[in-house]
Amino acid sequence: MATDEKPVVIRFTHVTKEYKLYKNDKARFKSLFSNKKNYKIKRAVDDLSFELRKGEGMALIGRNGAGKSTILKMITGVSYPTEGEIFVEGTISALLELSSGFDPEADGYENIKLKCSLMGMSDDEIKAVLPDIVEFADIGEYIEQPLRSYSSGMRARLGFAISVNCNPDILIVDEALSVGDRAFRKKCTAKVKEIMADSNVTLLFVTHALATAKDFCQKGIVLEKGKKLYEGNIDDAIEFYDSRN
Repeated sequence: MATDEKPVVIRFTHVTKEYKLYKNDKARFKSLFSNKKNYKIKRAVDDLSFELRKGEGMALIGRNGAGKSTILKMITGVSYPTEGEIFVEGTISALLELSSGFDPEADGYENIKLKCSLMGMSDDEIKAVLPDIVEFADIGEYIEQPLRSYSSGMRARLGFAISVNCNPDILIVDEALSVGDRAFRKKCTAKVKEIMADSNVTLLFVTHALATAKDFCQKGIVLEKGKKLYEGNIDDAIEFYDSRN
């Protein structure tokens, strides 16, 4: 089946996301008891529309502050749009905050089960992928130790291992391929390529390494201050971005 005949799994329809910026916490607290406007409005995403179909890979390209991370947060349900509609269909695995959602007092095995459960996996599904996660994380005997004894790198390795081995429908990657040492980064890149070889997995990718985006994505969107400036195939999107920087 051609990609353009496959179903849409992510759709943004005129999505805008605004934040209220207060001078300090005192001003934020006072706003609870006053109708006075003591904040500034920051528009992180401005009237954004796009579609991503099953099996496609799309890169979000732009400088810091372009709105890329805000888009990912809305897709994963961490935050919600101020205006517009977002449609998402399928199981999402997000390589964002890799060590979030862990219990510091629980060991590696227990944290794997916890995070997989939060992703909606059944006990049988977790049991099936557990050996692959442990092998991929490659943290040795620490897998049986409480998470509070892990280094930040070890926590990230475990988080990455869980995210890429849970058989997602949609994989969201935000600079996560820089995890760990050179050997582990190479392993991470190879794993994402393996996942993307499955024509049913959809990828949304945020990175400043444009050459890496070419490896994984067919399409690209160029963003600036929350607005979409360009959408097209990845080579043209990168050329457009480079021409402005």
